[in-house]
Amino acid sequence: MNGWRGASPTARLLLVAVLLTGLTTFMFLPLLAIELTAHGIPAGRTGFLVGLLAFSSQAFSLLSGLLVDRLGPRRVMAAGFLLRIAGYVLLGLGGAGRPAPLVAGIVAVGVGGSMLGLSTKTLLVSQEGSDPRTMLALRSTFVNIGVVVGPALGALVYPLGFRYILAACVLSHLVLGIGLVSGRTAAAVPGRTAAKATGPGAGPDADPGTAPDAAAGRPGEVTRRTLLRHWAPLAALGVAYWAIYSQLNVLLPIAANELTGSTAAISVVFTANGLLVVLFQYTLLSRVFRRATARTLLALGFLAFACAYAVLIPLAGWYSLLAFVLPVTLAEMLIGPSLDEQAVNAAALRRTGLALGTMSAAGALGSLLGSSLGGQLLQATRGGSRAWVLLVGCSLAAAAICLLLPKVRTHHA
Repeated sequence: MNGWRGASPTARLLLVAVLLTGLTTFMFLPLLAIELTAHGIPAGRTGFLVGLLAFSSQAFSLLSGLLVDRLGPRRVMAAGFLLRIAGYVLLGLGGAGRPAPLVAGIVAVGVGGSMLGLSTKTLLVSQEGSDPRTMLALRSTFVNIGVVVGPALGALVYPLGFRYILAACVLSHLVLGIGLVSGRTAAAVPGRTAAKATGPGAGPDADPGTAPDAAAGRPGEVTRRTLLRHWAPLAALGVAYWAIYSQLNVLLPIAANELTGSTAAISVVFTANGLLVVLFQYTLLSRVFRRATARTLLALGFLAFACAYAVLIPLAGWYSLLAFVLPVTLAEMLIGPSLDEQAVNAAALRRTGLALGTMSAAGALGSLLGSSLGGQLLQATRGGSRAWVLLVGCSLAAAAICLLLPKVRTHHA
């Protein structure tokens, strides 16, 4: 990858941290429910605890962004590593007869993950010599390597005992924490140093942290109208993306089983999806669509979502399911990093953490709404194609909302 070769030593170390934390997280996460039930914890309480992990991470994202901007990413990263290490240790101590360390451990892992994720992402998009799109594309690639490889590693280690997986998590976070926090890797200022957002009227002397209207001759006039014009459609798109994407975990597993008669069908979809992202994410964003604005990529991504769900309408068994994989993966590769890029470009100076935290919070709301409404939709439609028609309509509506975003282009290093 040219992006990797051109990245600074700091960026490379951050990406290695993303890879290793992703690997250990996905070694641990798919097996958590199995381990909890094996310890005699009822299924209802197990579901609550697994949900609590996701909620702790997502609900804390906005505050994590504020902390990154207020305290600096180095301190927030250190706190994130400490919380996660403490959380894994507490999970090893917990059990059916000791719920307190179990709950505390799950919350610590979730909150620590939120702090780690936002601090590393803020540092990556702030690296000198690299533009945010390249760093976000590389980050997504490394995350998905963990998604694909992590569960397989977890399955290999689990027969030895779940505590070996927890020990691997603790050891990796301890080594990475010492390496990242003790050195100069986190010393970058969380502002956009390498990529300046330009829009209509933004001149060479414009402050890269101001919105386009403020840079166009009205210094300091970042009005409420300007902020709403940037953030209302962007937040709406963040909610829409995760509401639509969450159907891969709600509607699609049931539909895949009905379409093919195989419970393994959904595993084929997720494996193919992860491999495609790992192989093509970086090339797609940094080369094929290098000159495109984030707004254009978002519109194309939601149109790809519409195509993905449209191919399920005929209910053509494996043909529909396999045809679904490519457009839905294209949508994921275009939309996820582009939402963060648009947020970084629209952020005020030294508010990158808050901008990224806002998008994470929008994603949390979208996931919650999507999961809840997806279940209701499944009950209401009772199979058939109506659910897919509705999702196609929602995707097209989101593509139209993309046109409300300001044209903000990132200058690539």
